[in-house]
Amino acid sequence: MNTQEKYSQFALIREMMQTPEILRNFKLEQVNEVINAIKQKGRLFFTGEGSSRIFPAKNAMYNAKRAGSKLDLATDGGLQSCCYDLSDYVIFGASNSGQTKEVIRLFERLKSVNHPYLYALTANKNTKLETLAKQTFILKCEKEQAVAATKSVAEQGLFYHALLAAIEGNSFDKKLPQLADAFNTALTMPIDPKITSAVANAGTIYFAGKNDGVAEELTLKTNEITRKKSDFLEGTYAVHGIEEVMNEKDVVILVDPFKSEFEKIQQTLVNGVGMKVIAICDEETPFPTIKVPDVGELSSYVYLAAGWNILVETGISLNINLDKPQRARKVGNEYMGG
Repeated sequence: MNTQEKYSQFALIREMMQTPEILRNFKLEQVNEVINAIKQKGRLFFTGEGSSRIFPAKNAMYNAKRAGSKLDLATDGGLQSCCYDLSDYVIFGASNSGQTKEVIRLFERLKSVNHPYLYALTANKNTKLETLAKQTFILKCEKEQAVAATKSVAEQGLFYHALLAAIEGNSFDKKLPQLADAFNTALTMPIDPKITSAVANAGTIYFAGKNDGVAEELTLKTNEITRKKSDFLEGTYAVHGIEEVMNEKDVVILVDPFKSEFEKIQQTLVNGVGMKVIAICDEETPFPTIKVPDVGELSSYVYLAAGWNILVETGISLNINLDKPQRARKVGNEYMGG
């Protein structure tokens, strides 16, 4: 993916290409109040729908657990969260539009019982969600034109990631230039035409990886960008029964795969099913590999960028209008008042 006309004509790609500088210039600001609240309660709950929750919340939780955080961290969508007792949690609701119905319904419910710790993360000012939150943080990426969220996903992810690091007294500000460069590399590196062809011709595109939001978010983006069926295979789910319904035209994309499972994947999926297996990794694997730079604790963003790159090349090869899915909407379930 690059800046040639066949790419730059799409708002989706222009917004993707803005993401490295958004990461490079990111600043965590005005968070003392929420940090104190989280430290006091020891519990933080992330809610939102689709891309506003999958990667941002799960990436933050994964990295916090790896770093040894003692916080009680949890996430779920807005309507399911209405079933929970969240009285002891600090709540963060993310909605780019600030108008997502499920998040607003949860916040209205919590507001009605005087929940004191409701915080919001949006890309727009003066929204319904902002009226319900104790404090609202506005993303710097500004409003997206494409239906599929991209640059906002990365900034939301970095906001939560940086927030949890700050609670532990840590910061990765000095690493952001390296992250931005690595993200740009993964976003613009050439993709082997054989990989693009295999993905474009696949019946179902599976993403297999950790429950850190990356593979799951790419699964959603596959639907929006390539209009193809996709599925997220958490952990080692790819070799625990689903091979029964896979076929040789399907593709599995491994994101930061477990080395210990390479032999089993080769045996079960490549030799057994006869399907194509591709890897996104910071080192070579036994499978066709999109090798990306290693930036340590920030590598999840780079894997995400490489996945975007694959999906864009696939969409372009299929002659798809990347900005306008036929059915998907920018705000999936919009609050209309009342």
